[in-house]
Amino acid sequence: MADTNDPTGQSSSSRPQQPGAPPHPLSPGSWPSRDSSRVPFWVYTDQDIYVREQERIFGGPYWSFVALECELPQSGDFKRTHIGDKSVIVMRDNQGAINVVANRCAHRGIELCKEAFGNASELMCPYHQWTYDLRGNLTAVPLRRGLRKQGGMPDTFHLDEHGLHKLAVSERHGVVFASFGQPPRFEEDLGSTMLGYFD
Repeated sequence: MADTNDPTGQSSSSRPQQPGAPPHPLSPGSWPSRDSSRVPFWVYTDQDIYVREQERIFGGPYWSFVALECELPQSGDFKRTHIGDKSVIVMRDNQGAINVVANRCAHRGIELCKEAFGNASELMCPYHQWTYDLRGNLTAVPLRRGLRKQGGMPDTFHLDEHGLHKLAVSERHGVVFASFGQPPRFEEDLGSTMLGYFD
């Protein structure tokens, strides 16, 4: 992408650097010293920053928008979406509560849901058919006790210890937020000023 402030139209990375000259303010690793409000282009494509963003922001204790309640009017309704680069499933259970889980089977990490929207009574992994309820709890494992006394899960295996990764969920005025971390209450996190705009 060209630097729009450069009359030559060249990007900061394509312009030749003069020996002994200070780094161009938009070159990788540098930040404009006189204008902290301007984000250099390299920030948007730096792999290290991307990885840290995913870990600290989208994987950290912060709320992310995932759905509107009106998108899930009935029990069993679900929506597949993302928080950062992680796929998640937003679903309404039989008691009317909205739950958000990671879209990965707890067994081998296979993606459970491919559809963007739908309705289901349960989630079943297409690989080994591990089955989960609408709260993300593991309810069934095929051949759990083996076949003819061969194979199966050990006696120490308990269904309630192998559910899907459940996210924190907050709802306000029909808007649903979720977090992989342990964020403060949504109202506290947003603060009184921003909450006033939100409401």
